Amino acid sequence: LNPCVLLPVLQAAHCQMIKDLSACLLGQSLRVDCRYENKTSNPLTYEFSITKDNRKHVIHSTISVSENIYRSRANVTMHKNLVCLYLQSFTTSDEGVYMCELKATNDYTGNQIKNITVIKDKLEKCAGFSLLIQNTSWLLLLLLSLPLLQAVDFVSL
Repeated sequence: LNPCVLLPVLQAAHCQMIKDLSACLLGQSLRVDCRYENKTSNPLTYEFSITKDNRKHVIHSTISVSENIYRSRANVTMHKNLVCLYLQSFTTSDEGVYMCELKATNDYTGNQIKNITVIKDKLEKCAGFSLLIQNTSWLLLLLLSLPLLQAVDFVSL
């Protein structure tokens, strides 16, 4: 059965499909990528939570209140069709079943939810991390050399 529901009043199918949920290590931080297919231009709300010891703990959310133990360590970035959770100082005590929940405003088909089990020893390093460092250092070098270039121009005058 297709989870997308056709609403005849609006003459549009509203559906927020989570396509993929993945986790990786970025230095000492955990990164959880929640990829989705957006079928509507309505604003998106999200919730990242973890279930451990049969209890759900909200890490970062626009739907409900985040728990204090995670609030200072977690942040979320949103890109096109991607919501990323970053949890700093990730340790084995942060292992558990991570959940990404998405909901589009005025979407009556209900929330989309996907889970992933995160175990520190089984996590891979995030792809593209070393490339980012290389690009950043190259860019930093360029920015740092600009005042020198300007100084050389000034002296030659």
